[in-house]
Amino acid sequence: MLTGTTFTYSIVSLALIMALLTSLIALPFQMIGVVEATQGTESRSDDVSTEIIDVSLNSTNSSTANATTTQTSSNANQSGIPETAIGPTIPPEKGYFVEEIRDGLYWVTDGSYNTMFLVTDEGVVAVDAPPSIGANYLKAISEVTDQPITHVIYSHSHLDHIGAAASIFPENATYIAHEAIAQELQRAHNGLQMTNTTGEEADDSHFAPAQIPAYNVSQLPPIPTETFTQNHTLQVGNQTLMLNYHGNNHEEGNIFIYAPAQRTLMLVDIIFPGWIPFVYLALAEDVYGYIQAHDTVLNNYDFDTFVGGHLTRLGTREDVQIQREFITDLINASNNANQNVTFGEILQKVGGPTNNVWTIFNAYLNTVDEQCANEMLPKWQHRLGGVEEFLLTQCTTMTESLRIEPSTKTLEQQ
Repeated sequence: MLTGTTFTYSIVSLALIMALLTSLIALPFQMIGVVEATQGTESRSDDVSTEIIDVSLNSTNSSTANATTTQTSSNANQSGIPETAIGPTIPPEKGYFVEEIRDGLYWVTDGSYNTMFLVTDEGVVAVDAPPSIGANYLKAISEVTDQPITHVIYSHSHLDHIGAAASIFPENATYIAHEAIAQELQRAHNGLQMTNTTGEEADDSHFAPAQIPAYNVSQLPPIPTETFTQNHTLQVGNQTLMLNYHGNNHEEGNIFIYAPAQRTLMLVDIIFPGWIPFVYLALAEDVYGYIQAHDTVLNNYDFDTFVGGHLTRLGTREDVQIQREFITDLINASNNANQNVTFGEILQKVGGPTNNVWTIFNAYLNTVDEQCANEMLPKWQHRLGGVEEFLLTQCTTMTESLRIEPSTKTLEQQ
C-alpha cells in the first residue's frame, strides 16, 4: 500500500488518469497483472489474493473434517488432483502408453501430451508429432502394426504438437493441414533460411529423439503437401477421417479431426478432460472462437471418445459438457468482477491519486482477476485438476476479452 504518502497532482493529470482508467486499454497492462497473479513471489497490497490462498491451504491442511473436506478426500488422491483427472499409468520402462480406441484407431500418451493414429489396410495415418513423445510414437505404432506411415495430419501449427514430425516421419509421406497452417510453416521455413545465412542453426543433437524440447526444435515440420480451407475427407484404404475447419479458436487453422466409424473426435488445445484449461484459456488467439468451439463439438459431432492433445486421459461427451459449464461460470464471474470493482476502491488501495498510472492499472487488474477467481474457486477447486494453479490466468483472459472484444461481450448474459 502507498498509504501515508502525499501526492501532488493537477486537475489535468487527474483527469488524464481517470480517462485512462475508463478506457481500459488492456494489453500492455494485462501482463503486469499476470506476473503478480501467477508468480506469487511478491506480496499483494490487498486481501483478496490472501483469501484465495487461504481457501486452498485451509481445504488441504485443515484437521477439522466437514462435509466438504470429507467429500474432497474421497474424490482426490494424495496430490490433491481429483480422481476424475487421473488417466492410465504410464509404464516407466517405456515412457508411453498406447491403446486401441476401437476399429484400428489408437491413442498414445506420455502423460502430458497425447495424440492418435489410424491403422488402415494401406498404411498408417498419424496425427501430430509431439516432441515430448518423440520417437516413442514410432515404437507405439510398431507395437500394433507393421504398416508404413503414409499420411501425417497436423491439427495446427504449434511446435509442441507437431515439432517432431521432421525427425520421426518419412519424407515421402503425405502431409495434410489447413491452408493457414501451411502458410505459417512456409513463413517459418523462409525465416529459418534467412537466419541460416546470418547465423548458426539451433542444435538439438544432444537430445535423444524422445526428449527434444517442445520449445527448441531446430528441424521445422515439413510444409504440408495437401491443404484445404474448410472440409476435407481423407480416405485411406478401409478407413476414413473427416477434417473440418469451423473458424479461428486456439489459432487460425486449428481443425476438428473426426473418425466417424470409431465415433471419436480430436480437437487440440481447446478441451482438457478432467482438468482446467492451460493458462489464459490455452493461449487462445480468439476467445470468442475458443468458446464457440465447445458448442460446435457438442452440436456438430456424434462421438463417444474425445482426444484433446494434452494430459493424462481420453475424454467423453460429458467432459466437454463439464468444461462448457466451467466456461459459462467463468464468463459470469468475469462479468461480475468487471462490474463490481470501482475506481474509488482502487484509488483507496493505492493511497489516492498518483502520477504513476501503471500502479492504478496494476491494482485494478489484479483486483478484478482475484474477485473472479474467488467466485469460481469453491465450485471448481476439487472438480477439475489444476484449478489452484491456473484459475487466475483464466480470469485474466476472460475479464480482458469481455472488456475490449465486441464478439465476446455478446456472451456476457449466459
